[in-house]
Parts: sequence; C-alpha cells; structure tokens
Amino acid sequence: MTHDHHDEPVRLTPEQTAAALAPPAGRTGGDLVVESLYGLGATTVFGLPGQHALGMFDALRRSDLAYIGLRVENNAGFAADAYGRVTGEVAPLMLSTGPGALTSLAALQEAAAASAPVLAISSQVPSAGLGGGRHGYLHELRDQQASFRDIVKSVHTVRTASQIPSAIAAAWESALTAPHGPVWVEIPQDVLLAETTLPVVSAMDATPRDLDPRPELTAVAAHLLSQAARPAIIAGGGVVRADAAGKLRALAEKLAAPVVTTCGGKGAFPWEHPLSLQSWLEDRHTTDFLEDADVLLVVGSGLGELTSNYHTFRPRGRVIHIEADLGKLESNHPALGIHADARTALAALLDSVPERTDLQAASAAATASVRTVLERVRARLAAQDLSVEQRILASVRDALPMTSPSFWDMTILAYWAWSAWPGPMHSGQGAGGLGYGFPAALGAAVADRTKPVLAVSGDGGAMYSIAELATARQYDLSVTWLIVDDGGYGILREYMTDAYGETTGTELARPDFVALAESFGVPATRTSIDALRDDLAKALATPGPSVVVLPALLKMFAPSHLPEGS
Repeated sequence: MTHDHHDEPVRLTPEQTAAALAPPAGRTGGDLVVESLYGLGATTVFGLPGQHALGMFDALRRSDLAYIGLRVENNAGFAADAYGRVTGEVAPLMLSTGPGALTSLAALQEAAAASAPVLAISSQVPSAGLGGGRHGYLHELRDQQASFRDIVKSVHTVRTASQIPSAIAAAWESALTAPHGPVWVEIPQDVLLAETTLPVVSAMDATPRDLDPRPELTAVAAHLLSQAARPAIIAGGGVVRADAAGKLRALAEKLAAPVVTTCGGKGAFPWEHPLSLQSWLEDRHTTDFLEDADVLLVVGSGLGELTSNYHTFRPRGRVIHIEADLGKLESNHPALGIHADARTALAALLDSVPERTDLQAASAAATASVRTVLERVRARLAAQDLSVEQRILASVRDALPMTSPSFWDMTILAYWAWSAWPGPMHSGQGAGGLGYGFPAALGAAVADRTKPVLAVSGDGGAMYSIAELATARQYDLSVTWLIVDDGGYGILREYMTDAYGETTGTELARPDFVALAESFGVPATRTSIDALRDDLAKALATPGPSVVVLPALLKMFAPSHLPEGS
C-alpha cells in the first residue's frame, strides 16, 4: 500500500474522533506494533516467538495480519527476504531478544546484499536492563543493536509506547527508500507488555523518497553515450527492483548497445534479444568485450566480485555508473558516478540521448559482436566435459512454469545458473551463506499462492533448512524442493581438490532425504538425470510441498579469470 504525501493535516471524522477518545480496553504496546504495521499496509508477518516478544505475538491474534511462523529465525529472515524481493513490499519479521535476534544475522546480511526490504522488529530486555550493565536478564546483551548496525540500513530504538508508531513508520520508509534494504527496530519487553490507553493507530504515510539523478550529470552521461562508437551496458539488480526493464531495453536499442545482466539483474533485458550478451560475466570473452567498450554504462550494479570476473575486469573506456547505494558508487572503478534510482536515471537518459545517426549499421555491428561473443562462450564450454551439468539445468528450466519464481542455495547447480539460467532467479549469492533456497521459496509461496515455486539446494545446504519442511506442511505451501545430493559440500570439494589435491571437512553423512521428507508428510521422489524433467514437472504441478532428490556429482566450468595453467 502506498500513500500520498499531504500538504494539510489529515482530519478525523466525528466517528473516528470518538473512537480515538475511547480506545478498546486490554491493548498493550504489542498492539501498537501490529496496528502500526497494518496502518502502513502490511498484510503478512514472518517470525518466531520468544519470551520477551510475547506481547507482540499476543497482539497478532487480535489483528488482521497473517502470521507465518518458521522453525529457525535465520530461515524466517530468508522467507521475509524473498517476500520482499518478489512483492517489492516491506516484509515484517518479528524476533525475540538475544539468541533469537542474533540467529537472524546471516539472513539480514543477505537481505542487505540483495536490497530486500525486511523490517525486523525485535524485543529487548526490560527497560531497567538497558544501558550496557550486566543485570543478568534472560537473553541479555550489553548492546544488542550494535550487532546489527553494520548490517542493516537503519536502527530504530523504542523506549516508550508512544514512540512505537513513529519508529516503525521511519523504519518502513527507510526499508523502501532506494536502495531497498533491511532495517532494525527494537522494543523492551516491558513496553510491549504494558497496557496502553493510546488510540488505535490509523493509516500512516511512510512514502519513500525518490532518488532522482542530478540533471548536470545526466547531461554529461548523455553526451558521452551519444558520442560512443562501441557502447555497452551492464544491468544489475537495481534495474529489476526499480521495474526499469522497459526503459533499459529502449535505451539499449536507441544506442545499439549490447547488454549483459548480472545474476541479480536477470530479467532486466530479454535473454534472446539480438543485443543480449546474457549473463556470462564469469567468462573471459565477455570480460574482454566489456573492456573494449569506449563507453560502458553500469546500471544498478556495484561491479563486485562476480560481475567483474573476480576483479580482473579493467575497462579501457569511460564508465558511467548509476547506483542507488551511495557506498557502491565508484567503489571499484573510476566513473562518472550518478547517485540515483535506476528507473529515474534511465528515464532521464532516454529523454536526453539522441538516436544514433548510424543506428542501422551500428545495430548490425553490435548484434554481430554479440553473436561472436556467445559463440566463443559456447565453444569454451564445449571444450570441457560438461554435458551432464548443461542437461540438468535445461531439464530444470523445462520443468518450471515460465511464471514461477525459483530460489537457489549456494550449490554447484546455482553457480551454473548465475551464468546460464535464461530468466529471473533469486539466490543467496549476495552474502553467500548456505540455507537460503528453501525458506526463501516458502516466503515467495506465501506472497503468491497461485503458482508453484522452485527451491534448489545441495545436500549440505539442505541440512540448514530441513526443519522448514514442517513449515511447508503446516501452511500447505506449494514449493517443490530439488535437492542435488553429491554427498558433501560439492563446490568446496572442488575448490580444495584444485588448490591442495585433497579435501578436508567436505564429505558429509546425510539422511535419506526421501524418507525424511515423507516423515513430515511431504511427498518425495528420488529421481535420475534421465527422469529429472518429468519428475520435477509432476511435483511442481501437484499442489502443496514436495521434494525431489537427484543423486549427482556435478562439476563447475573452468574459471577464466586465472592465468593459464593455474
């Protein structure tokens, strides 16, 4: 729900005024929390209760908010992250003090890296225990918010009941201001439990601020692009979050500029478009092509480790960097830095850049160059023994309905998908922790129950989130979980073997995943490479949760950023 800014104060009707003067009895600080969330437009809350947070959870049952309870706080954070990613709306996450709050840290780091708008609301020890003393309260930390301050966009502390609505509204606005990201609110236990006579919270305005480009920078960028003979574009996740794919395509076609999308930027540009370099950023042929551009436009990407082919990328032309996250602007390469939301910046460039006078010839040359790069990428892959991996990925793509989202854990098949998956995908690649895929898929299924959702994990990552099979069953969420079982941490096995000739700590005992899933009441199938497409399609077509286990030992394509022979 969005609200318009008002020049005049909102005036209550006589009925509303009467209700404000006589609020219902029995309300607490917890009610102010859920009323604030509802007044801001929330419909769904994720979380896990704990002793200090019971005031919030008690208030939930008196509200119209839907509650989705997971079994581990980190998984609840991943579910909220995915809900925020697929809806673009704030995803409230309720947590308890100390261990409960700290267990969510890895999920909030992923939300920060992926710019997912998660609003974490945690309880605190009673007010008398705040201030850094050692009072011996259950769950006590000397400075709980200090653990989160370096991860979230903003921290909002509450010390009295009257502060709750404003603190939550400020956090909500922060979460949705470009770049989106997680925010932290904490409220002492006694404030949540104390009865309140404050009026019921009405609808609040927390409209995020627009982040528009400075016009003088747009003018310079437009001039550079209009003079470019060989422009190219890198499109990141900021384009997707800003819903700017249409503007990106129009600008690329106007400039005859090839476009490569990052993992997070998949979906920002049509995969089969003649100007599409797809997502082969970890291939040296793509890196070489981008380095040769005389003007490179980077939109909504920080040019981090993967996008820069492990920091081997050395652009020789001018770089224009459009980025909503000020800390990422020019952080890796000198550029004309434009601090702006991708949508408004691309719109300004579209209005300012003239169409090329040699557009037809330039488009022909650009599309020929794109074909050459992609042919070289395919030839490099064909020279390696990787037919099994490519076949598995194709089977997964064929089985998944085109409109269904997919969520990928840190596993070899996901590493392939970052480059080879032909459409939008979501992964834990931002922070790189294990356990993202399945709980994130549950969050997406909550957001839209009309379509099945795919989760992909390895057997190692699956063990981080196996408890959430109970959540999937309890809420009857239509998530199909593909577990690629290679008996260990496959990518780490490969890294260690390449580096040291041996492995340590990578080989894992694991359960019978089919029997384990069935013990939760979740249907499960053990499949093979030949049967994968049909088994996965059948599971996705069946309402409710399901598990498909594929025993397979996969390999990565050879890195192209290392010196020959290394």
